Amino acid sequence: MTDQETGTKTIKSNSQTIGLLTSFKQLASFREFILLLVIIAFTIVMTLASPIFFTRLNIEAILLALSVEATIAVGMVILLISGGLDLSVGSTLAFVGVVTGLALSAGLGTVLSILLGLIAALSVGLLNGTLVAKLKINPFITTLGTMITIRGLLLILAKGRAVLNLPKSFTVIGQGRLYGIQFPIFILLILVVSGDLLLRNSRFFRQSYYIGGNENAARLSGINVDLVKIFNYCLVAVLAGVAGLMITARFGSSSLTVGTGIELRVITACIIGGASLSGGEGSVLGAFLGALFMGMLANALNLLGVDVYYQSFITGLILILAVVFDVLNERRKASRR
Repeated sequence: MTDQETGTKTIKSNSQTIGLLTSFKQLASFREFILLLVIIAFTIVMTLASPIFFTRLNIEAILLALSVEATIAVGMVILLISGGLDLSVGSTLAFVGVVTGLALSAGLGTVLSILLGLIAALSVGLLNGTLVAKLKINPFITTLGTMITIRGLLLILAKGRAVLNLPKSFTVIGQGRLYGIQFPIFILLILVVSGDLLLRNSRFFRQSYYIGGNENAARLSGINVDLVKIFNYCLVAVLAGVAGLMITARFGSSSLTVGTGIELRVITACIIGGASLSGGEGSVLGAFLGALFMGMLANALNLLGVDVYYQSFITGLILILAVVFDVLNERRKASRR
């Protein structure tokens, strides 16, 4: 082999190495890729620590547990991208469960009861969206007020009591199985895939990025900002309603306290997955991976026998770290401009 041939092979080898490094750097710039690596590493460590962790039953338990939060996260991340925020999703979840449960108890039938529950959720989203988009009220204040109001309304409607003994025609939504897997997991996966595809490819959904990035510029470019905002609040509310139907059907009763604090866990999952509180960033896949990581962490703490009070502390700490990382990331981007 001549020196020229050796030199040519060396150049090709170096070019391939550089190409691989460039590809890896490009992948590493995506939060979803980094988060996926973290999840894989976490799975390996936990499998070594507890042989129960990576079993079919435990994986199904993790997915079933996060089906409610991840379903809401699909809508929440789109709302965050557009610069919005909804603290009332936990109350909306419980509201839909109670409305549906009361309708079922009144003998209105499963389909009509579900429709009434989802209409109740839609009304909450429409109220939030109108107050924020039309009256320009701060999203935090608006949805905080809605959250408190709906919790009070729940007590009035149900008279402080849970709605029990729901019919099997309804509970099958949360307890039924297909190929041995419970329905909420299938519902979750369908929503995640559909939401991710729409956010990446639909012109209407992608307008949320422009609104979250620069609302004034979005208005000047012809985007109906108010319509998109109201739609996003309605979307997250309806998905909270779907989550409420799933958890109500799963337990066979409508609880007044279900969903308390879920809004913070959902927002944490979205931020971990790449969404920004400033708007303009995020993805449905990232939100799902963030929820999956949170679910895996909670499951791991249970398997390791960590006290439930420490679990709440760790969840809060993760939220703080996620927000700090988001703020520092925004400052870093601002300094590059």
